[in-house]
Amino acid sequence: MTNKVVLVVEYDGADYKGWQAQKFGVPSVQESLEKALSVIANHPVRVICAGRTDAGVHASAQVVHFDTNVERSERSWTIGVNTYLPHNISVVAARYVSEEFHARFSALSRRYRYVIYSSDFCPAILPKGVTWTHKALDVVAMKEAAKVFLGTHDFTSFRAIGCQAKTPFRTVLNFEVYQLGQYIVLDVRANAFLHHMIRNFAGVLMSIGAGEKPVSWAKETLEARDRTKGGITAPPTGLYFVDAQYPDVFNVPKRPLGPHFLPFVDEPAYELPS
Repeated sequence: MTNKVVLVVEYDGADYKGWQAQKFGVPSVQESLEKALSVIANHPVRVICAGRTDAGVHASAQVVHFDTNVERSERSWTIGVNTYLPHNISVVAARYVSEEFHARFSALSRRYRYVIYSSDFCPAILPKGVTWTHKALDVVAMKEAAKVFLGTHDFTSFRAIGCQAKTPFRTVLNFEVYQLGQYIVLDVRANAFLHHMIRNFAGVLMSIGAGEKPVSWAKETLEARDRTKGGITAPPTGLYFVDAQYPDVFNVPKRPLGPHFLPFVDEPAYELPS
């Protein structure tokens, strides 16, 4: 009998070349997780995630699934697996789900937070967990500019040159910009994302926030449909995969929105896309 298990995984991506397993011993989150799961399952395990992350990008609630022909307790799939994981990867929830579930294709939306640390001095704590800027940023201007990204658009100006997605169209469901002390957070939820899409959003909004470009530049960049018009790609250090939404029927475990060093933000419930 084959069982399907869903996991919620947290990781610090600073020491990894991204989520996806690669050849020649290049460190990846996927490879580390599969090795640990294979020990507990006593057979080779292959996992599929909700959204692959690039080198240096983190996750507070990456969702993955795998198939296994053994039965283990949910405690074994969390605490047991964590025993064999490096310190910067942790399984924080596990649950058996129906055969129809798929971490990638069943997802209705994905959500990321991009965390900017605005200070005169580069942080010694979490230097690879935030994106530092010494510039004072106008959060009101950034919030106003971000409104243009809501809805379904051709995001060619915000995709990496090497992006392999079949279409540049994506639907941004929510885009919030807010300040929490010295942190400025870009909180974005969409049906899916293009390669480097959020980091390119961040690059444009940080330029606007610093007063280097007007608010109208966000719309001009979007409408140009030209990556060369989009400014810099912001560093990966501040980017976190924080949530994936699924139909309630799958009963996927939910975790508090991360990363955990951010204060809790009371927010309205988001409607699931149809």
